Amino acid sequence: MTRDTTLPTSSASNRLTGAYTSSDADTRLRATLAAGTDPRPGDLPALIAQCRVEPDFFVRDMLTWALTRHPVEDTLPRLLDELHSPVPQAVAQALHTVSKIGDARAWPHITDAHLTSDDEETARTAWRTAAGLAPPGDRAALADRLTTQLGRGDRDLRRSLSRALLLLGDAARPALEAHTADTHRGHHARATLVLLDDADLSFDAAEYQAAAVRPTTEGHTAVPESDGPAQ
Repeated sequence: MTRDTTLPTSSASNRLTGAYTSSDADTRLRATLAAGTDPRPGDLPALIAQCRVEPDFFVRDMLTWALTRHPVEDTLPRLLDELHSPVPQAVAQALHTVSKIGDARAWPHITDAHLTSDDEETARTAWRTAAGLAPPGDRAALADRLTTQLGRGDRDLRRSLSRALLLLGDAARPALEAHTADTHRGHHARATLVLLDDADLSFDAAEYQAAAVRPTTEGHTAVPESDGPAQ
């Protein structure tokens, strides 16, 4: 007679908990891979808890994958609860996982507190997730909210915001155009508009073109005849 080697749910949870106490990232990665390969409801608390503290990028990515292997009805409520966590990593990881699940029911739970978070990873992930989930009728309003963050942070953070706005397409154009002459946000707004018109450009090229655009007193923009830096 074939012996049943299926572990009870409690054993699976204990196995994950034990692996997650290891300082070896490969051990944690293998345990998470196993949990995603054979998803069991009892694993969810350990997977969610590890999302809050996992230091390794690849393990965090595997945690998201493992969570997406479970039924949405089981994972989504837990992830939405994590959006209220005081731990920034818990919030950012929950937002990232929600973006991978792609369930529109999460959209109302992404708040201005997420979009304007002082934690850059939380804000960056919230921008992308909100832009991906926003219903067509809410995209212009979301663009208004996102453009309050124009000019924030370093190049990588600015690029992340531009990418989120590009996901909104032409719905983002009025909000961007409203900021083109703004002292703090204007350059970033113009660069994003350049990308909206030519998605094949790199962000650096768009920023260069935006620097060459001169806002006029009427709120429009004019581009100098020179099309590049002096040689």
